[in-house]
Amino acid sequence: MNFDFSNEQKMLKDQARKFLQDQCSSTVVRQVLEGEMEYASHVWQEMAQMGWQGTCIPEAYGGAGLGYLELCVLAEEVGRSLAPIPFSSSVYLAAEALLSAGSEAQKSHWLPKLSSGEAIGVLALAEGAGAPVESHLQCQFSGGQLTGKKMPVLDGPLADVAIVVAKDGETGGVSLVLVDVADSSVQTEPLTTVDPTRPQAIMTFNNTPAECLGAPGKGWGLLTQLFNKAAVLLAFEQIGGADAALQMARDYALGRYAFGRQIGSFQAIKHKLADCYIKNELARSNTYFGAWALSTNARELPLAAATARVSATQAFEFAAKENIQTHGGMGYTWEFDCHLYYRRAKLLALSLGSALTWKNRLVDQLEQPSAA
Repeated sequence: MNFDFSNEQKMLKDQARKFLQDQCSSTVVRQVLEGEMEYASHVWQEMAQMGWQGTCIPEAYGGAGLGYLELCVLAEEVGRSLAPIPFSSSVYLAAEALLSAGSEAQKSHWLPKLSSGEAIGVLALAEGAGAPVESHLQCQFSGGQLTGKKMPVLDGPLADVAIVVAKDGETGGVSLVLVDVADSSVQTEPLTTVDPTRPQAIMTFNNTPAECLGAPGKGWGLLTQLFNKAAVLLAFEQIGGADAALQMARDYALGRYAFGRQIGSFQAIKHKLADCYIKNELARSNTYFGAWALSTNARELPLAAATARVSATQAFEFAAKENIQTHGGMGYTWEFDCHLYYRRAKLLALSLGSALTWKNRLVDQLEQPSAA
C-alpha cells in the first residue's frame, strides 16, 4: 500500500508553496492582524484563478474536478503560510456540505460562485461556550424560516452563504439549513478573538428565509460525515503550520549565539527541537493515513480523521509553543513572528471541536471492534 503522494501532487505542492511564499508572506498576515484589511482578498482571488477553491468541485459546477489528495497538499501549504483567508470554511465545509447534501438547484446556484471565489461560505454550528450537543440546539428552522443565534462563526464577517445547523421544528431532529447571508434579516457582529487573521462573528437570524440542505431532520448525521472529511484537511493545515514553526525555531537556534556558541548546540535546545520533530512526523504519518481514507472513502475514515485531528493539534500547539521558548525573550515580542503561529495553533485547535472532543471520538472508534 502506497501512502505517498504522486509526482504530480508533489509538483502541485511545490507550486503552491512558491506562490504563497511570494504572495502571502508574514507581512500580509500582519496587515490583516493589524486591521489594515479584512482578509487577504488578493491572495483569495489569485487562488481562485488557479482553481484552488474548486479543487474537489466537479467541472460541471465550475470546479477543477480533482480529488481529495490534491486538496490535502494545498491545505498543508495554506497552513504553512498562515494564510489569512477563509479556505477551510468555504472549501472544506460549505462546498463539501453542498456537494454531499445539496439539491441540484442548490449546487448549480452556489458551487460555481464558491469555486470562483466570488462567494465565501461558512458553517454555523456553535451557540456559545461548550461543545455543541444535538439535543441542546436552540436555533430553530420551521416553515422555511430560520430563527436564532450562532456564535462563534469562523469567517462569519466574510460570509455570503451559511450552512446553519438548526433544530427542525417539523421533524424534531436537526437539519442543515442553507442561508443567503445577504438577506436583510441576517445580522453579523464581529467578535474579538486570539487570532484576528481568521475573523469570527455572532450571526443572528430573525425569521430568515432558508432552505433545508439534505433530508429534513438528518442533519446531525450529515454533519458528522462532513466533520470527518474536514478534520483530515484541517490536520494538513496544522502540520503545515507545525513544520513552519519548527523550521523557524531551528533557523533561530543556528543563528543565535550565546557564550560563543550557537544556542542550537546546547542540549536543552536540541531536545526541544527533537521533540517537535517527533510530534510533527507522528502527525504527518497519521494525516497521510487520513488522506488515504478520505480519498478512497474507506470505512476507516472516522478513525483516521480522529487520529489525524488529535495528533496534528498536539503537534502544532507544541511546535508553536516551543518556537517561542527557543527564541527566548525575543519570542514574546510583537516584532517576531512567533506569536502568529501560536495564535493560529490555538484557533485551529478549537475549529471543528476541541481536542477533547476528538479524543473522545477516537476512543469511541477504537472501542467499536472490541464491542463487536
